[in-house]
This record gives sequence, structure tokens and C-alpha cells, in this order.
Amino acid sequence: MLSFQARAVPCDHLPVRAVVLVLLAAVCFGTTGTAQALGPETDPTALGAARIVLGGGLLGVLALAAARRTPPPRSRGAVSAVLLGGAGVLAYQPAFFAGTAANGVAVGTVVALGSAPVLTGLLGWALTRQVPSGRWAVATALATAGVVLLGLADGDQGTLEPLGLLASVGAGASYAVYTLAAKDLLDRGWTPTAALGGPFGTAALGGLVVLAVSDTSGLGSASGLTTVLWLGVVTTAVAYLLFGAGLAMLPAATVATLTLAEPVTAGLLGVLLLGERLPLQGVVGIAVLAAGIAVLAVGVRRGRVPATVSP
Repeated sequence: MLSFQARAVPCDHLPVRAVVLVLLAAVCFGTTGTAQALGPETDPTALGAARIVLGGGLLGVLALAAARRTPPPRSRGAVSAVLLGGAGVLAYQPAFFAGTAANGVAVGTVVALGSAPVLTGLLGWALTRQVPSGRWAVATALATAGVVLLGLADGDQGTLEPLGLLASVGAGASYAVYTLAAKDLLDRGWTPTAALGGPFGTAALGGLVVLAVSDTSGLGSASGLTTVLWLGVVTTAVAYLLFGAGLAMLPAATVATLTLAEPVTAGLLGVLLLGERLPLQGVVGIAVLAAGIAVLAVGVRRGRVPATVSP
């Protein structure tokens, strides 16, 4: 069974190195939309599957190599966490794309990214009985409000599709599941590489099935291959190695809130590289989101990080 014996790290005493690692991961995540926009027109489900196959496969290979040097503790709970995390990774892509297809990229992204830290905190609370700190609650409220302002900056969104909203919330829940599964593996004594590589490697196997039944036209071109390489290597493999290293030192709920730096990166890249116009509401959204992240970052420290608790 999953024990979720999470190591508590008060939000008032966050290690600065861990915060920087997670923010760097969020910057990598934030390049996803720009890479897709600059790449060829192709089925987004196929592109998402290719991203997971390549990035998840790389993480899986790294995890196997690390396991040869230092075998991770094995138990039924660890196997369950790997399988559950892999399911969460694999479920995120179709849920996210279904939400954006139904209600548009802005609304779908807002609901998915905005619900993820809240669901992570609540699910972690239910599983570990550790109440998220007041600092986390304030930071998450501010950051989520900023995401909403930024995502809805274009104004008229029309009538929203309930099933699409449910799919976007499902994407946020999928994120919470694989984040908490990875945290559980870390708390069992797994290295960050193994804790992320196990679930993502498992998801890569499922991604092969999705890729086999998807329309892959466009992915074989030079532009398509470049896009897949960037998405797989930078926004998945590199990003989640950074993410895992930070997650090893921070509560899962805090990590989920810090990764809301992703839409800030995406918004700025849209303006700088894609020529998009950011209205005043979007500027305010970035400022509010940054303030939420700053609330967490203010509590960083340079002290020694406590050892991970293993069962």
C-alpha cells in the first residue's frame, strides 16, 4: 500500500536551492506552447504522446541506469506508486487536450493549471494528514488568481462546456496524482531520478499505444522532429529531473504552486517570440501570479536540508 509518509518542510523554511530548481523546471515547462506554435501543424494528441514516449523513455532509461548503481528500496507500495504515477502522467495529456478543445486554450489551461496546486494540496492533506501551511494557502490563492487573470485576458470566452471543464480539472487531478506518487517514492528512499523515471518510463510504454493509433503526419518532418526533440528532452526529461530534485526537498503542494511560474514563462515567450499582444489584464495577472510565488520564495533559507524519511 501507499504509505505517503511525507517529510514535512515548513513553508517558512524552504531551501533556496530547491525553490530555484522547481522554478527552472517551470521555465522549461513554459516553453511547451511556444515550441508547439513554432512547429508544424499536427495532431496535438500525437504530439503529446511523442513527447511522453521520448521524454518518459529518457527518464526511464536514466532511472534504470541509476538503479543499477544504487537499487531503490522495493516494496508493494513502491510498485503501486510507480504504476499510479505512470497512469497520472499518461492521463494528463488527453485530459488537458480535451479541456482545451472544448473551451479553448485559455480556459482549458487556466482550469488545469489553476486546479493542480489546490488538488495537490488537498489530496496530500487527505493522504498524509499534514495540513498545508497558511503561507501555502495565501501563495496558492494569489498564484491561482494570477493564472485566471492571465488566461482570461483575451476577454469574451462564450458559453463554457461542462464536460470540458471536468476534463481540465481531471488534468489538474492527474498532475496531483503523479506528483504525490513521486513524492511517496522519494520518501521511501528513491532518488529523484528513479522517483520520476519510474512513473514516466511506465507512461512512455502507454504513450507508444496512443502514438500507434494517432495521426502522426507532420512529426516526421525536420520541423516536427525538432519540436518533438525539444518537447521530449527539454520540457519533459530535463524539466522533470529538475522538478524531482526540488520535490525531494519540498512539500508536494508547495512544488505545485511554484510550477505556476510556467504560464508566466509562456506569456512572456508569446510576446517576445510569437509577437502576441499582452493586454493590461494579462500584465496584472503576471504580477499577481509572481506575487504568489514570491510569498513562498520569501521563506527560503540556505540551511541544511533534512534527510528524506524512509519507511
